[in-house]
Amino acid sequence: MPIPSPAPNHSSQPVLLVDLDGTLVKSDTLHDATLALARHHPEALVKLPGWLVQGKAALKRQVASTVQLDTEYLPYNRELLRFLEQEQATGRPIYLATAADAAIARRVAEHLGLFAGVLASDGAVNLSGGNKLAAFREQFGDNFSYIGNARADLPILRACKEPMVANPTAGLRAGLKSAGIVPVRTFTERASPLKAWPKAIRMHQWAKNLLIFLPLLLAHEHAKGLVLAALLAFLSFGLCASATYIVNDLLDLDADRIHPRKRRRPFAAGDISALSGMVVIVLFLAGSLALALMVPQVVERFSPGLALALPDRFLFWLVAYAVTTLAYSLRLKRMVIVDVIVLSGLYTIRILAGSAATGVAVSTWLAGFSIFFFLSLAFVKRFAELEGLRERGGAMARGRGYQVADLEQLRSFGSASGYVSVAVLTLYISNLDAAQLYRHSHRLWLLVPMLLWWISRLWLVASRGMLNEDPVVYAITERKSLLMGLVVVAIVISAL
Repeated sequence: MPIPSPAPNHSSQPVLLVDLDGTLVKSDTLHDATLALARHHPEALVKLPGWLVQGKAALKRQVASTVQLDTEYLPYNRELLRFLEQEQATGRPIYLATAADAAIARRVAEHLGLFAGVLASDGAVNLSGGNKLAAFREQFGDNFSYIGNARADLPILRACKEPMVANPTAGLRAGLKSAGIVPVRTFTERASPLKAWPKAIRMHQWAKNLLIFLPLLLAHEHAKGLVLAALLAFLSFGLCASATYIVNDLLDLDADRIHPRKRRRPFAAGDISALSGMVVIVLFLAGSLALALMVPQVVERFSPGLALALPDRFLFWLVAYAVTTLAYSLRLKRMVIVDVIVLSGLYTIRILAGSAATGVAVSTWLAGFSIFFFLSLAFVKRFAELEGLRERGGAMARGRGYQVADLEQLRSFGSASGYVSVAVLTLYISNLDAAQLYRHSHRLWLLVPMLLWWISRLWLVASRGMLNEDPVVYAITERKSLLMGLVVVAIVISAL
């Protein structure tokens, strides 16, 4: 039902006024709505400067009228919600008081059913700082308590009866200390940055970038300049990949918050602000570019006789990777079959980038093997997502285009791709190229049953619904997979 506007308080008990952004909700609804705008109406982004010129309140009104946030799945501060429910049960009047646009604030209030009224920005006045305090005094005099989180809330906390904070920023904590204000209550619900940031940049996914070393290892090259170049390329790709993962997470906020597992991602959960994520994206991309420019210089300095014939080729593949992942996040991930081909191609790009960084050519055998092997991994990722959806009773993958009915077809595609990669490996081993690089090339045949075992087991685990949706996580954390990796390394070393 509609939420009424605030009425004057005639009771002796202070009304309780609760901020929204960063307080009741751990994220900022303007940032969330702007990211939803970028996802669903990217053509409207060019209008943002014009809206901002009209004032921040007008900007909030325009964004809120263009996209609608799903208020049910916003990252609420659960500790604060429990407190508000207790206060409402005593009959205390509670109001949602926020600088967010009134349209968003009213939908939040209607969803929670805790508030007697709403004060919010109305498209003309931005209800923040001094404007918010003036509105409070006009409605309630000085008989109010307030829960806030930011430095702009300091004058209000100084003026209210019971100052309370939720996930206070460093600026607010410093301001409270300087003003000698001790909050009556503090509602903290946010993961530590030391835990949240490694998850946000997905450090475990850097394992994929080890493919950059593959051309060097398979060619048995160990020149100092080439090894250092490969290391720089690895770091460059790591920073670039982490930046693109953050872009993907920011654009997928609304979908991730509905997902039973992805809703725990730092940005979806509100543990890290979207603004911080955008700053890190810029820093990581700048660092990635700087490292990429250093790659040919390192080769020339430490291995002058092996100077790269095409010094800009690594930068080309790095840019190709960044552009492809951005296109994937914006559009390609929703195109059936195209998405898995792109995912598998991103693995192969890493190998090509390693070749470009070291000047070691990629053999046709390695290229063929990687295409089919990583296509199998991409299919098993989608298969695992659909299997999880089927177990939850769903029928259509949100934002993907796949249906639970596609499970058997995906299993066929992925299994066939995996076995074709094994066939390519057998052809390579029987080819003279292997004999030229390995004194005991016949021992490489032991790799065939190992790979057949791992691929078959991977699909068996996925079919049983036991696979983490990312096969890379499975490969680097599952004990039997790690043991198989050690056996593979031992086989290759014995064949040298």
